[in-house]
Amino acid sequence: MDYEEGIKDPVGMSGVRLEADFHVITAQTSAINNINKCVRRGGLEIDDLILEPLASSLAVLSEEEKEAGVCLIDIGGGTTDIAIFFNNIIRHTAVIPFGGNILTTDIQNGLQVMSKQAEQLKTRFGKAIAEEASPNEVVSIPGIRNRTAKEISVKNLSSIIQARMEEIIEMAHVEIINSGYENRLAGGIVITGGGSQLSNLKQLVEYMTGMDTRIGYPNEHLGRGKVEAVKSPMYATAVGLGSLDERDDARRVDNKDVKVKQTVKVKKSLTSDFFTNILNKTKGLLIDDLDGKNEY
Repeated sequence: MDYEEGIKDPVGMSGVRLEADFHVITAQTSAINNINKCVRRGGLEIDDLILEPLASSLAVLSEEEKEAGVCLIDIGGGTTDIAIFFNNIIRHTAVIPFGGNILTTDIQNGLQVMSKQAEQLKTRFGKAIAEEASPNEVVSIPGIRNRTAKEISVKNLSSIIQARMEEIIEMAHVEIINSGYENRLAGGIVITGGGSQLSNLKQLVEYMTGMDTRIGYPNEHLGRGKVEAVKSPMYATAVGLGSLDERDDARRVDNKDVKVKQTVKVKKSLTSDFFTNILNKTKGLLIDDLDGKNEY
């Protein structure tokens, strides 16, 4: 505002020049059109579009973390989304084209198993750090069409997972460095999404980045009566969208109350002026009548 920097909310201020730095987010038109088609075929309508890590941040990040500086890493199925906040303002976003699905593909190709079996191995026995897996632990996989069962070493399984996760974390760390906020993130890193449920992932992230890390659970926006499964990091984005709707509804109610109060105030002032005018005219007529100036 008039070359004065550091103003977060200029509403109510006076000035002649207003400047701002904007964080512009773009997306492929084809991807947006495909989303619109899927939603409409389901009998629904899209109200608005929002970047996935922004929605997840509403569910798993606190206002203190956003002010102190924090990096949100949302590990989904197809992509890993990154959002960096500082002073309650989003500073950097990025999308890494690797997620939980690539882990499943690596396991399928590396261990020569079916896709469904690879997914079950990842979720039930996979570890982000191979050293944490016991070398003697073996998982038996049923054979195809009466073939003999196949034995899978959990140590080998974890080695495949660790190799891919190290690549994803390294790419995320590069994005943090490129943002210029690496040494200003007092809140560290928050991991969420379905991929964050991988065992020992928190320790691996801390080891590779040197930053404090925690798993983001969308618990603060859910009451005790909610289904426990929804409180999983897998549903952080969906819970964030729900909290966004609640904020918009509250904002609409507040604006409605303000308009009602303003209307009542105007009506009161008009009513007051009306009776004041009548009273003044009545006083004038009575005074003139006493002076004998008016005849009826």
